[in-house]
Amino acid sequence: MKHFLLITTLMVFLNCITIQDSYGQLNIATSITTSANNPYIKDVSSEGNIIAALYEVISGEAGQARDWERFKYLFGKDAKLIPTNKSATGVFGYRTMTPEDYITMFSTRIKTGFFEKELKHELDSYGTIAHVFSTYETRESKNGPITNRGINSIQLFYDQQRYYIVNIFWCAESMGFTLPATNQN
Repeated sequence: MKHFLLITTLMVFLNCITIQDSYGQLNIATSITTSANNPYIKDVSSEGNIIAALYEVISGEAGQARDWERFKYLFGKDAKLIPTNKSATGVFGYRTMTPEDYITMFSTRIKTGFFEKELKHELDSYGTIAHVFSTYETRESKNGPITNRGINSIQLFYDQQRYYIVNIFWCAESMGFTLPATNQN
């Protein structure tokens, strides 16, 4: 009987740990050193810095290598990038990508220069979460003509040490929408 109680108690204890892991720990952001030697630590120190770093890291001339390690550092575990799209028949949809998927897509499809610049943003934050509505424009060269504009809906998580991008969900004017006057520069 003692053996049965001991095993039952151990199983209940392990079950409790498993339940806590399943519900309380599953989506914790990846553990990142906040050392002063980390070259990207300033990028994640504020809402403004992480948004600026996001635009900066994907921008550059054709053939210019991007700092994809810096890009990945901005994102939390299970983060998604979610572009909206329109089919040939006019049906709207979206797809999801991981930061790795985005790197692959960007590296294989963007053959021209690509510069994305924030025009304006609206920030709401509470506790551990922040939401940024960030209006942007894109160009193929730093001072070339605007090729597209749109709005990024960016969700951030703050763990009391740094910010993480959780999701970026966006819609571009090329989908057939015009930016509201209040969002234009």
